[in-house]
Amino acid sequence: MLEEKVLELIKKQEEYMINMRRTFHKYPELSGEEFKTRERIIQELEKLNIPYRLLSGTGIIATIKGKYSGKNILLRADIDALPIQEEKFNLKQAKECVSSIDGVCHACGHDAHMAILLGTIKVLKEIQNELHGTVYCCFEEGEETNCGIDTMMEALNDYTIDKCFGLHVYNKLETGKINIEPGPRMAGAIGIGFDIIGKGGHGSRPDLSINPIIPAAHIITQINSAFVNQIDAEETVTLGIGMLKAGEAINIIPDSAYIGGTARFFNKAEGEKALKIIETISKNTALSFNCDIEYEKRNKIILYPVINDKTIALSTQEKLKEMCGEEVLKDCNKWYASETYSKYLEKYPGVLAFLGIKNDNLGIGAEHHNSKFDIDESSLVLGVCVEIAFVLSD
Repeated sequence: MLEEKVLELIKKQEEYMINMRRTFHKYPELSGEEFKTRERIIQELEKLNIPYRLLSGTGIIATIKGKYSGKNILLRADIDALPIQEEKFNLKQAKECVSSIDGVCHACGHDAHMAILLGTIKVLKEIQNELHGTVYCCFEEGEETNCGIDTMMEALNDYTIDKCFGLHVYNKLETGKINIEPGPRMAGAIGIGFDIIGKGGHGSRPDLSINPIIPAAHIITQINSAFVNQIDAEETVTLGIGMLKAGEAINIIPDSAYIGGTARFFNKAEGEKALKIIETISKNTALSFNCDIEYEKRNKIILYPVINDKTIALSTQEKLKEMCGEEVLKDCNKWYASETYSKYLEKYPGVLAFLGIKNDNLGIGAEHHNSKFDIDESSLVLGVCVEIAFVLSD
């Protein structure tokens, strides 16, 4: 059977994937600057005679066309790193591999995503003459800052896509397990960022000034209260005000105050409602204190939630069970982080899977975007298994 052949091929890619993951990890590049990363991906594609398209920036779309007609399938991996200084130790011991670039590291797992997709490509190349349909392998630029997603979406307008698949390593799920559930899996994100414009003056005569700090305080507490009283109690919308900046001296009233943060949601309608609440309260409160308000471009819904298609999630589960057994599947909670992969799911039916990388014995389990973040590399094989299962599923 094809599935048995595939499993043997996947196991043969383990050392290759570990080496690729460590290469990417050792030489990370920030969002929009992944030029050497792209060069290395191109080298691997050219070794296999895989045709590819270079996008403006650093994105790539590689194409594997099967011998037989079938569905057009999209697989995606992100390629950028984070501006974080990596620690040499995880939660327990020295890491197998550490970034060689000061202040930059793959603290989210995109190095593993690239290695897994390259492993999948090698397997697909081996079974190309038995493959039905076409597989488009997307290496996406700048997921962390969203700087490459629009370019990728525009390029994909040139292709017919029947279904899509994305994978994210996950520190809350143990190695050897994978989660593929229907419905909301990662949160949508609202950007909060605006200046309240008042009139500066001496702190001894606040009546001669227009103090923007006062309405700023009211805005924060009123948004918090409004979320409690206006957001559907059956839904979750979190409010994370992370910044309030105003003034440089204790006896000088500043000209402006800045409020910044995010809100996260899993229901599109409630997310849109939350943004309206933020804008209504901030504008009206500022006006009631004779202040103006200036919104940043990021004060909007930045990303909608990642919502998995039920039919595709279940069919992928079934194919993975056939290949690896039911025991590899595990339920887990939704993830409150946000992902540009939501853009793919707005356009095509598909799923995002969580791949377990946690291993307490090895000290692996630190949060994503953390200097101690690490990956159990034995998870990479299961990552290829689920991508191949998706390709082969109905």
